[in-house]
Amino acid sequence: MPKKDDSLKEFVAEAEEIIEGLNQNLLAMESAEDKTAIRPDILNAIFRAAHTLKGMSGMVGLTKVSEVSHRLEDMLDSLRMGKLTLSRPVMDTLFKGMELVRGLITSVNSGKGEEADISPMLQQIQQAMTGGGEVQASAGIEGIDPNLLKVLTEYETHRLHENIRLKLNLFELTARFKIDTFDKDLAKLNGKVQTFGEIVTTLPNPGMSPETGIVFKLIVGTKTDLKTLRDQLSQEQLEINAIGPMAQKAATDETAAAPGPEEEKTAGSIRSITPTIRVDIGKLDSLLNVVGELVLNKAVIGQIGKEMLQNHGFTAEGVELQKAYQALDRRVGELQEGLVEIRMIPIGQVFDRLIRVVRKLSRDLGKEVDLQITGEETKLDKSMIEEIADPLMHLIRNSLDHGIESKEERRKAGKPEIGMIHLRAIQKGNNVVIEVEDDGMGIDLAKVYNKGLERGLLDKNKEYDQRELINVLFAPGFSTAEAVTEVSGRGVGLDVVAKNISKLSGMVDVGTEMGKGTKFSITLPITLVIIKALVVRVGAETYAVPLNSVSESLMIQQSQIRTVERREVTQLRDHTLSLLRLKEVFQLPSNGTQDGRLYVIVVGLAEKRLGLVVDAIEGQQEIVIKSLGEILRDTPGIAGATELGNRKTILVLDVAALIDEATQTPAGAKTADRDSSKKAASSTTVQ
Repeated sequence: MPKKDDSLKEFVAEAEEIIEGLNQNLLAMESAEDKTAIRPDILNAIFRAAHTLKGMSGMVGLTKVSEVSHRLEDMLDSLRMGKLTLSRPVMDTLFKGMELVRGLITSVNSGKGEEADISPMLQQIQQAMTGGGEVQASAGIEGIDPNLLKVLTEYETHRLHENIRLKLNLFELTARFKIDTFDKDLAKLNGKVQTFGEIVTTLPNPGMSPETGIVFKLIVGTKTDLKTLRDQLSQEQLEINAIGPMAQKAATDETAAAPGPEEEKTAGSIRSITPTIRVDIGKLDSLLNVVGELVLNKAVIGQIGKEMLQNHGFTAEGVELQKAYQALDRRVGELQEGLVEIRMIPIGQVFDRLIRVVRKLSRDLGKEVDLQITGEETKLDKSMIEEIADPLMHLIRNSLDHGIESKEERRKAGKPEIGMIHLRAIQKGNNVVIEVEDDGMGIDLAKVYNKGLERGLLDKNKEYDQRELINVLFAPGFSTAEAVTEVSGRGVGLDVVAKNISKLSGMVDVGTEMGKGTKFSITLPITLVIIKALVVRVGAETYAVPLNSVSESLMIQQSQIRTVERREVTQLRDHTLSLLRLKEVFQLPSNGTQDGRLYVIVVGLAEKRLGLVVDAIEGQQEIVIKSLGEILRDTPGIAGATELGNRKTILVLDVAALIDEATQTPAGAKTADRDSSKKAASSTTVQ
């Protein structure tokens, strides 16, 4: 019996939807006025669903489900091709076959395996296909050119016979189009004609030229008469002629229903196969917001408990409240984790799409690339999965176009002709790290430097380290491509990556080595609704810094700060770290610290690092970010507001905006929006 793992659970949920859709389509065919008439669209949908079910069941090792689905698919194909009439025994067999498949899946889902005997069902399918009445093929059709019949496919020939059997009018539409626009014009014509009936076939006429254009003949079956059809299509400049017999007596009668094998007990159940349901992501968002409010209320209760213990000692009431708080903390945590887990889907869904992108781009660029994927089972919030798709595509395109060399260049460099791109996903605590690494030429920092000078992004009188030059890649509109192509050179790429990742409160790291390759690492939080934050104090005000943007915190002496080009910096290991004093950003008085010590919160975003100078670090707390009122909504440097356990409302810092502030304005300089920032520092309106 197949192991009941995640793949089997996903199969059961999807298979139930497919079977429900199949049964609905079978009912639609059965409820038709003409019981022997087949609607091609419905029958094709049933055929595709059976084919999908066969493939899916085979992948998860359900051999009986796959075998029955395969035989039902054969029967449906015979119906499509007109080799089998839609009689009562055929319909009964289809319904019973679907019931048996459903029963088999129910049995597997309950842990019993594929217990049912499928041989009676296979025998009934065989009897229905051999005794259900085969359609005799006609050697010709009155009024239709025999040469036309020779070029029709078996399915088109069947549909032509079916239209005649249903006593529909047959017309030949001749249309002439310009060669350069024929595809669009033909699609437009098909859309109009399909509103009147069925297009049996579309055939191009031999012999075309720029002068005469290209001619198509459409064979159409419809209830509409010739005059009405010409009136409705008068603007299309068509030649419309009636063809074939205008009526034909139907010769197919329903066969008496033959008794089928005894149905499996599990097949007759109307219970749902699986407890799995599909829920609108918006409803989960609402529930997660409610949990966020519970987190805030939990913090308030915890603060009340602490105050009771501090003011009244270990009284019975205080101890009981503390116990209740701890129990609430556990339950809310479990509820939060459960809801977040429900929203999680494997990131492999995005990776699969990227495989198709790599194949297409590698052909367009004339490069052979081996895309290796690991960690595709890593899960991420559904909303974030969609948001990360475009940034990942930009990074893949960047690796293919700028990173991987041509075959000749790789041979000269002693590398394999086939380039390598690694796409990885790793979960680290409450974060997911996605890496895109190639073994290409690496980033040419000299070229980046020259382009930066041309764009006015760099100063020729200043020396830049590798990290500062890499920062230039994320400037809007920046590109090192010499020519604009469909793949690159338009200045749209890494700046889009930076913006999209910043919206998700994520960070991007870049590592590169000339001749060896480049690696982009994206770090994302698992969820954005409830996040952990570092609570800091500046003067008399308190702020929250999203913890997923914080790389480290440190304490430095005033003497360790230097001023370079009107910017305050300090040395952080082998890098120079720019500093931004929040008291100056928001024009607040600072209480300072003893002995000239300063707390620095190192934040990073899109390969940029910045040290936020604060007066004190007061600890960590889970927060729920709320939007500000209309007056303060666009305040620079502020992402929103939150409430602490002491019921105090504080502001949440916008790390991306603060980094832009530091990189665009020298430290200590006054910006036009400082007054609004100062106002926001002391008053908030939470929505």
